[in-house]
Amino acid sequence: MTDLHAGPGRPVAASAPTAADDARPEPADVGTADAVGSVSTEAEPAAKASAPRKADLRGTALHLQRRAIVRGRQAARGAARLWQASLQLRVATTTVLVTGVLVLIIGVFLLDQIGAGVLRAKRTAAISQAELGLGIARQQLAGVEPGDISGITTAIQTATTQLGTNGSNAGLYTVQIGTTNKFVSTLLNEQITVSPQMRRVVQHGDLAVQYARIPRADGGSGTQSGLIVGAPISVRPGLFELYYFFPLTAEQSTLDIVQRTVLIAGLSLVILVAAIALIVTRQVVRPVRVAARTAEQLAAGDLARRIKVQGTDDIARLGRSFNDMAASLQRQFRRLEELSRLQRRFTSDVSHELRTPLTTIRMAAELLHSERAEFAPELGRSVELLRTELDRFEALLADLLEISRYDAGVARLESELVDLRSVVSNSVDASRGLAMRHGSELVIDVPHEAVVVEVDARRIERILRNLVNNALDHGEGLPVTVRLAAGADSVAVTVRDVGVGLRPGEAGLVFNRFWRGDPSRSRITGGTGLGLSIALEDARLHGGWLQAWGERGRGAQFRLTLPRRIGGSFDDSPLDLEPVDDPAPEIR
Repeated sequence: MTDLHAGPGRPVAASAPTAADDARPEPADVGTADAVGSVSTEAEPAAKASAPRKADLRGTALHLQRRAIVRGRQAARGAARLWQASLQLRVATTTVLVTGVLVLIIGVFLLDQIGAGVLRAKRTAAISQAELGLGIARQQLAGVEPGDISGITTAIQTATTQLGTNGSNAGLYTVQIGTTNKFVSTLLNEQITVSPQMRRVVQHGDLAVQYARIPRADGGSGTQSGLIVGAPISVRPGLFELYYFFPLTAEQSTLDIVQRTVLIAGLSLVILVAAIALIVTRQVVRPVRVAARTAEQLAAGDLARRIKVQGTDDIARLGRSFNDMAASLQRQFRRLEELSRLQRRFTSDVSHELRTPLTTIRMAAELLHSERAEFAPELGRSVELLRTELDRFEALLADLLEISRYDAGVARLESELVDLRSVVSNSVDASRGLAMRHGSELVIDVPHEAVVVEVDARRIERILRNLVNNALDHGEGLPVTVRLAAGADSVAVTVRDVGVGLRPGEAGLVFNRFWRGDPSRSRITGGTGLGLSIALEDARLHGGWLQAWGERGRGAQFRLTLPRRIGGSFDDSPLDLEPVDDPAPEIR
């Protein structure tokens, strides 16, 4: 038996009609060509006039294309943000994708197996029917004479009729009988609807099976999918060919029903799995979201916020642990607040209580200082040192009182509209004596026009004086530059020195109380160690920034940025924090 079909359900390729006739050029018509040429010549002005219109249309198309691209990118970014922000969406989408792939693989496998089984059963039944029909056909054709054309014709018609009326397990079918005798075939006007390849196989004495398009069983026009079984009939008049045509309409209907059933079942399963994933994920994600919101409220200062706990599962244990942690933090914060309050009160009380004995000591020190010329040189020097340390002690006491006011939250601004150039000038003038002792030059760079801002001039002058004195202390005798600049919403002042600079990480430590970069360095000014801390608090009280930058070998720069009005906001500073326009000085 020879099978012309390479696989179940594969149709036999039919030869397509050639398109050689369509490719032939039409004969040329000289009159038509001349007419076309004349029309195109007359239409040149109209074509030139329509050129700007075409350009406008192209510009509009490009604009719409760009807008579509921009909207597509915005939609993609929004989808990416939603994907990153929602754990529930990611889990549900991943579950649906995995389930969909598995359902697709299983569905394709089932359809392939079912289709192969249906066609295999059809093929087996068709071959059995053809083998059964061979005996009947041999009986009808065995008794005719080779030259009896009428007898052969009658036998073929009788066999065809008898074979077509027999019952079959293979379903409906039609029968055709052919012969290798060309003379007989011509007289019978034989029309066998079988491919030449299949006929050659049958004529060589083999059983052949082929899936192909066959004529409709109801006699209508067109073809339908079918199975053809061919077998040779060897009798005394010659070799005859028996062909069975089995329509696959019922099998195709069965496969369509199976395909629809598998598709509907697969989609239903995917939707059901997606719903289950959403429900299950929500049960897990919802407590996490509640914990995140509660943590944000705790971070915002609402220390009494807690999570509602139900049940005894892992999520409930997590909620109870979170609540225990929040309660512990609340207790710790309360203890720290109480300790801080006591410390602030202690500092304030001590500072106030020290004023009375300090005043008495100051009066005695001034009396001794005024009479120091009558003392011995050693005693006179001691009196001078006493007065210097008293000055420093008074400054420290004043700074402690100022810090205590900030800690207690009672510091208030006395704001007014001032020209910030005068504040900068006064701060620099107050530090010129210190600059002379260091041998440093003070350079001021301010705009020519007035820089009017709403500030507390006393506090801003104190900030700048602290920054300038700090720059002189660490400037190594090199120039110190004070620069003022104004923007639309903010103003900025920078104090730049080219001294020893700061090590990495020290820019965030310089504003700590009593912090010193190099404890071995002496202070000519006798600073208290609280100046930069007070300066930072003054800047914050104005709603501004006070920032530091430093690098070993390049010095340091402090930048004060303030809003134009009290309560105003700004996003940027008119001056850069890191200087970029000055060369690195030589390390001394």
